[in-house]
Amino acid sequence: MAEENRTLNETTETAEAAAGAADEAAQDTERGIPAEEIMKEADEAEAEAAAEKKAEEQKQTEDSPEPSAQEDKEPQTKEKRFFKKKDKKDKKDEKIEELTDRLTRQLAEFDNYRKRTEKEKASMYIIGAKDIVEKILPVVDNFERGLATVEHPEDDPFADGMNKIYKQLTKALEDMGVTVIEAVGKEFDPNLHNAVMHVEDESVGENVIVEEFQKGYKYKDIVVRHSMVKVAN
Repeated sequence: MAEENRTLNETTETAEAAAGAADEAAQDTERGIPAEEIMKEADEAEAEAAAEKKAEEQKQTEDSPEPSAQEDKEPQTKEKRFFKKKDKKDKKDEKIEELTDRLTRQLAEFDNYRKRTEKEKASMYIIGAKDIVEKILPVVDNFERGLATVEHPEDDPFADGMNKIYKQLTKALEDMGVTVIEAVGKEFDPNLHNAVMHVEDESVGENVIVEEFQKGYKYKDIVVRHSMVKVAN
């Protein structure tokens, strides 16, 4: 309907312009102006009116533009692209989180394995050292028994040499972390001492060690051999 009204207005304006041009041509003919110039001026007037009308229509179109189908589709397309990018980003984040969690678990497992291996190695070393010390202790006992039979080992070159070897051996054991368990005069401790005899002695306190039959030894904090002792009741 609007398009028909606009076409009707354009036809009316063109007709009015033509009528005006015809009137002017008639007046000019009466004044003696040639017909060719009159027609030329009429054409120019009609062209100028058409140009003005076209410019006015273009201006109205620019003032109130109608959204095109492409413009309507563009926001939806951008929105779809946005959501697609967001979905891809979310999947990527999920993959990153999955890989990060897996790496964290593997690092934790490796750390636990490393600690467990170090602990096992330390335990194996302690067990091996304990076995060696336990086998050397009878040799130390024999040195002590042999030297105990000599009254003045410093006067006997052989006994003096044996005493020096004994001291060297006990020094090596001390450097390894082997220590002698104190017994005589100490309170009996079943974790350190092995009571083989009991005696009634009022001169000492109850449960006190009065005599040691065999020395006990510890390797660091581990008891290699308990002291064999006599305890007062």
